Amino acid sequence: MNVFIHELRGEMKLYSRSRELAFFTFMLPLIFFVLLGSVYGSGDKINGYRAADYLLTGMIGYGLIATAFAGLAIVLVIRRENGVLKRLRATPLPAPFYIAAVLLTTLIAFAVMAACLIALVMILFGASFPKAPVSLVATLILGGATFAALGVAITGFIRRAEGASAVINAIYLPVAFISGAFFSPHRFPQFLRALADVLPLTYFIRLTRDVMLHGHQIWDNGADVAVIVLWGAIGAAVALWRFRWEPAEG
Repeated sequence: MNVFIHELRGEMKLYSRSRELAFFTFMLPLIFFVLLGSVYGSGDKINGYRAADYLLTGMIGYGLIATAFAGLAIVLVIRRENGVLKRLRATPLPAPFYIAAVLLTTLIAFAVMAACLIALVMILFGASFPKAPVSLVATLILGGATFAALGVAITGFIRRAEGASAVINAIYLPVAFISGAFFSPHRFPQFLRALADVLPLTYFIRLTRDVMLHGHQIWDNGADVAVIVLWGAIGAAVALWRFRWEPAEG
Protein backbone atom coordinates (compact mmCIF):
# COMPACT_ATOMS: atom_id res chain seq x y z
CA MET A 1 0.00 0.00 0.00
CA ASN A 2 2.87 2.39 0.74
CA VAL A 3 4.21 1.74 -2.76
CA PHE A 4 0.84 2.62 -4.28
CA ILE A 5 0.50 5.82 -2.23
CA HIS A 6 4.02 6.86 -3.23
CA GLU A 7 3.22 6.26 -6.90
CA LEU A 8 -0.08 8.13 -6.61
CA ARG A 9 1.71 11.15 -5.14
CA GLY A 10 4.19 11.04 -7.99
CA GLU A 11 1.43 10.91 -10.59
CA MET A 12 -0.36 13.82 -8.95
CA LYS A 13 2.83 15.89 -9.07
CA LEU A 14 3.39 15.02 -12.74
CA TYR A 15 -0.16 16.04 -13.58
CA SER A 16 0.05 19.35 -11.73
CA ARG A 17 3.38 20.19 -13.38
CA SER A 18 2.09 19.53 -16.91
CA ARG A 19 0.67 22.95 -17.75
CA GLU A 20 -0.57 21.94 -21.20
CA LEU A 21 -2.41 18.88 -19.86
CA ALA A 22 -3.86 20.79 -16.93
CA PHE A 23 -5.08 23.58 -19.23
CA PHE A 24 -6.75 21.46 -21.88
CA THR A 25 -8.32 18.94 -19.50
CA PHE A 26 -8.99 21.15 -16.47
CA MET A 27 -9.26 24.83 -17.42
CA LEU A 28 -10.80 24.53 -20.87
CA PRO A 29 -14.23 23.29 -19.64
CA LEU A 30 -14.39 26.27 -17.27
CA ILE A 31 -13.46 28.69 -20.06
CA PHE A 32 -15.96 27.12 -22.45
CA PHE A 33 -18.74 27.47 -19.91
CA VAL A 34 -18.02 31.14 -19.23
CA LEU A 35 -17.99 31.85 -22.98
CA LEU A 36 -21.16 29.88 -23.76
CA GLY A 37 -22.96 30.94 -20.60
CA SER A 38 -22.32 34.59 -21.38
CA VAL A 39 -24.19 34.22 -24.69
CA TYR A 40 -27.48 33.47 -22.93
CA GLY A 41 -29.45 35.86 -20.77
CA SER A 42 -30.63 35.01 -17.28
CA GLY A 43 -34.11 34.17 -18.60
CA ASP A 44 -33.07 32.10 -21.60
CA LYS A 45 -33.92 28.42 -21.62
CA ILE A 46 -32.70 25.34 -23.48
CA ASN A 47 -35.16 22.45 -23.76
CA GLY A 48 -37.14 23.88 -20.87
CA TYR A 49 -34.11 24.22 -18.59
CA ARG A 50 -32.48 27.45 -17.51
CA ALA A 51 -29.61 27.90 -19.97
CA ALA A 52 -26.88 28.02 -17.30
CA ASP A 53 -28.15 24.80 -15.66
CA TYR A 54 -28.39 23.00 -19.01
CA LEU A 55 -24.89 24.06 -20.05
CA LEU A 56 -23.47 23.09 -16.66
CA THR A 57 -24.39 19.43 -17.09
CA GLY A 58 -23.09 19.48 -20.66
CA MET A 59 -19.77 20.99 -19.60
CA ILE A 60 -19.38 18.36 -16.89
CA GLY A 61 -19.78 15.81 -19.68
CA TYR A 62 -17.22 17.60 -21.79
CA GLY A 63 -14.82 17.78 -18.85
CA LEU A 64 -15.29 14.06 -18.32
CA ILE A 65 -14.37 13.03 -21.86
CA ALA A 66 -11.56 15.59 -22.05
CA THR A 67 -9.97 14.44 -18.79
CA ALA A 68 -10.74 10.75 -18.34
CA PHE A 69 -10.61 9.80 -22.02
CA ALA A 70 -8.51 12.25 -24.04
CA GLY A 71 -6.01 13.39 -21.44
CA LEU A 72 -5.42 9.89 -20.09
CA ALA A 73 -5.02 8.33 -23.53
CA ILE A 74 -2.54 10.95 -24.74
CA VAL A 75 -0.40 10.62 -21.61
CA LEU A 76 -0.25 6.83 -21.85
CA VAL A 77 0.61 6.85 -25.56
CA ILE A 78 3.39 9.38 -25.07
CA ARG A 79 4.84 7.46 -22.13
CA ARG A 80 4.67 4.19 -24.05
CA GLU A 81 6.32 5.54 -27.19
CA ASN A 82 9.02 7.31 -25.14
CA GLY A 83 9.88 4.05 -23.41
CA VAL A 84 8.66 5.15 -19.97
CA LEU A 85 6.18 2.29 -19.59
CA LYS A 86 8.78 -0.26 -20.69
CA ARG A 87 11.24 1.00 -18.07
CA LEU A 88 8.53 0.94 -15.40
CA ARG A 89 7.93 -2.74 -16.12
CA ALA A 90 11.56 -3.39 -15.19
CA THR A 91 11.15 -1.80 -11.74
CA PRO A 92 9.75 -3.48 -8.60
CA LEU A 93 6.57 -1.40 -8.97
CA PRO A 94 3.68 -3.82 -9.69
CA ALA A 95 1.95 -3.02 -12.98
CA PRO A 96 -1.55 -2.93 -11.39
CA PHE A 97 -0.32 -0.32 -8.89
CA TYR A 98 0.95 1.92 -11.69
CA ILE A 99 -2.24 1.67 -13.73
CA ALA A 100 -4.38 2.24 -10.63
CA ALA A 101 -2.35 5.33 -9.68
CA VAL A 102 -2.69 6.81 -13.17
CA LEU A 103 -6.43 6.12 -13.28
CA LEU A 104 -7.03 7.49 -9.78
CA THR A 105 -5.07 10.64 -10.62
CA THR A 106 -7.31 11.13 -13.64
CA LEU A 107 -10.46 10.61 -11.58
CA ILE A 108 -9.27 13.06 -8.91
CA ALA A 109 -8.51 15.67 -11.55
CA PHE A 110 -11.98 15.22 -13.04
CA ALA A 111 -13.66 15.42 -9.62
CA VAL A 112 -11.84 18.67 -8.78
CA MET A 113 -12.72 20.10 -12.19
CA ALA A 114 -16.41 19.20 -11.74
CA ALA A 115 -16.47 20.75 -8.25
CA CYS A 116 -14.83 23.95 -9.53
CA LEU A 117 -17.26 24.10 -12.45
CA ILE A 118 -20.30 23.72 -10.20
CA ALA A 119 -18.96 26.36 -7.79
CA LEU A 120 -18.22 28.74 -10.67
CA VAL A 121 -21.72 28.41 -12.09
CA MET A 122 -23.30 28.89 -8.67
CA ILE A 123 -21.29 32.08 -8.13
CA LEU A 124 -21.49 33.66 -11.58
CA PHE A 125 -24.83 32.40 -12.88
CA GLY A 126 -26.84 31.70 -9.75
CA ALA A 127 -27.18 27.96 -10.26
CA SER A 128 -28.61 26.01 -7.35
CA PHE A 129 -26.70 23.36 -5.44
CA PRO A 130 -27.17 19.84 -6.91
CA LYS A 131 -30.39 18.32 -5.60
CA ALA A 132 -28.98 14.80 -5.13
CA PRO A 133 -25.29 15.25 -4.21
CA VAL A 134 -24.66 11.62 -3.21
CA SER A 135 -26.06 10.32 -6.49
CA LEU A 136 -24.09 12.98 -8.32
CA VAL A 137 -20.86 11.71 -6.77
CA ALA A 138 -21.80 8.16 -7.77
CA THR A 139 -22.58 9.36 -11.30
CA LEU A 140 -19.23 11.11 -11.61
CA ILE A 141 -17.39 8.01 -10.38
CA LEU A 142 -19.30 5.80 -12.82
CA GLY A 143 -18.62 8.14 -15.73
CA GLY A 144 -14.97 8.57 -14.77
CA ALA A 145 -14.38 4.82 -14.57
CA THR A 146 -16.14 4.21 -17.89
CA PHE A 147 -14.27 6.84 -19.89
CA ALA A 148 -10.96 5.98 -18.23
CA ALA A 149 -11.44 2.40 -19.43
CA LEU A 150 -12.21 3.68 -22.92
CA GLY A 151 -9.17 5.96 -22.76
CA VAL A 152 -6.86 3.06 -21.94
CA ALA A 153 -8.52 0.98 -24.66
CA ILE A 154 -7.96 3.54 -27.43
CA THR A 155 -4.22 3.61 -26.74
CA GLY A 156 -3.95 0.15 -28.26
CA PHE A 157 -4.97 1.54 -31.65
CA ILE A 158 -2.56 4.51 -31.72
CA ARG A 159 0.91 3.57 -32.93
CA ARG A 160 2.84 6.84 -32.65
CA ALA A 161 3.03 9.58 -30.04
CA GLU A 162 3.23 12.24 -32.78
CA GLY A 163 -0.29 11.47 -33.92
CA ALA A 164 -1.86 10.83 -30.52
CA SER A 165 -3.32 14.31 -30.04
CA ALA A 166 -4.71 14.44 -33.58
CA VAL A 167 -6.38 11.04 -33.31
CA ILE A 168 -7.83 11.68 -29.85
CA ASN A 169 -9.09 15.14 -30.77
CA ALA A 170 -10.73 13.73 -33.89
CA ILE A 171 -12.66 11.35 -31.65
CA TYR A 172 -13.59 13.18 -28.49
CA LEU A 173 -14.50 16.62 -29.90
CA PRO A 174 -17.14 15.29 -32.36
CA VAL A 175 -18.44 12.94 -29.66
CA ALA A 176 -18.82 15.85 -27.23
CA PHE A 177 -20.63 17.90 -29.87
CA ILE A 178 -22.99 15.12 -31.00
CA SER A 179 -23.75 14.06 -27.42
CA GLY A 180 -25.06 17.53 -26.56
CA ALA A 181 -22.26 18.85 -24.36
CA PHE A 182 -22.42 22.29 -26.00
CA PHE A 183 -25.89 22.47 -27.57
CA SER A 184 -29.18 20.65 -27.48
CA PRO A 185 -29.08 17.74 -29.96
CA HIS A 186 -32.84 17.84 -30.55
CA ARG A 187 -32.48 19.94 -33.69
CA PHE A 188 -29.66 17.84 -35.13
CA PRO A 189 -30.22 15.90 -38.35
CA GLN A 190 -31.72 12.46 -37.87
CA PHE A 191 -28.47 10.61 -38.56
CA LEU A 192 -26.65 12.62 -35.87
CA ARG A 193 -29.41 11.97 -33.35
CA ALA A 194 -29.25 8.27 -34.17
CA LEU A 195 -25.49 8.36 -33.60
CA ALA A 196 -25.95 10.22 -30.32
CA ASP A 197 -28.25 7.45 -29.11
CA VAL A 198 -25.35 4.97 -29.03
CA LEU A 199 -22.68 7.22 -27.52
CA PRO A 200 -21.97 6.77 -23.79
CA LEU A 201 -21.50 10.51 -23.24
CA THR A 202 -25.13 11.11 -24.24
CA TYR A 203 -26.32 8.86 -21.43
CA PHE A 204 -23.86 10.31 -18.92
CA ILE A 205 -25.00 13.88 -19.63
CA ARG A 206 -28.65 12.83 -19.40
CA LEU A 207 -28.04 10.99 -16.14
CA THR A 208 -26.13 13.95 -14.72
CA ARG A 209 -28.94 16.30 -15.72
CA ASP A 210 -31.61 14.15 -14.07
CA VAL A 211 -29.57 13.84 -10.87
CA MET A 212 -28.51 17.50 -10.63
CA LEU A 213 -31.63 19.27 -11.85
CA HIS A 214 -34.46 16.89 -10.97
CA GLY A 215 -33.07 15.31 -7.84
CA HIS A 216 -33.32 11.78 -9.23
CA GLN A 217 -31.30 9.07 -7.57
CA ILE A 218 -28.84 7.22 -9.74
CA TRP A 219 -30.82 3.99 -9.42
CA ASP A 220 -33.92 5.74 -10.81
CA ASN A 221 -32.23 5.84 -14.23
CA GLY A 222 -31.39 2.18 -14.62
CA ALA A 223 -31.39 2.24 -18.43
CA ASP A 224 -28.85 5.09 -18.62
CA VAL A 225 -26.66 3.45 -15.98
CA ALA A 226 -26.79 0.13 -17.85
CA VAL A 227 -25.59 1.72 -21.10
CA ILE A 228 -22.73 3.50 -19.34
CA VAL A 229 -21.71 0.30 -17.53
CA LEU A 230 -21.85 -1.63 -20.82
CA TRP A 231 -19.52 0.86 -22.51
CA GLY A 232 -17.19 0.68 -19.51
CA ALA A 233 -17.11 -3.11 -19.71
CA ILE A 234 -16.36 -2.94 -23.44
CA GLY A 235 -13.58 -0.43 -22.78
CA ALA A 236 -12.07 -2.59 -20.03
CA ALA A 237 -12.17 -5.71 -22.24
CA VAL A 238 -10.52 -3.93 -25.16
CA ALA A 239 -7.93 -2.39 -22.83
CA LEU A 240 -6.97 -5.83 -21.53
CA TRP A 241 -6.70 -7.07 -25.10
CA ARG A 242 -4.90 -4.18 -26.80
CA PHE A 243 -2.93 -2.28 -24.15
CA ARG A 244 0.83 -2.40 -24.74
CA TRP A 245 3.72 -1.49 -22.47
CA GLU A 246 6.23 -1.21 -25.28
CA PRO A 247 6.31 0.84 -28.53
CA ALA A 248 5.02 -0.88 -31.64
CA GLU A 249 7.65 -2.39 -33.87
CA GLY A 250 8.17 -1.08 -37.39
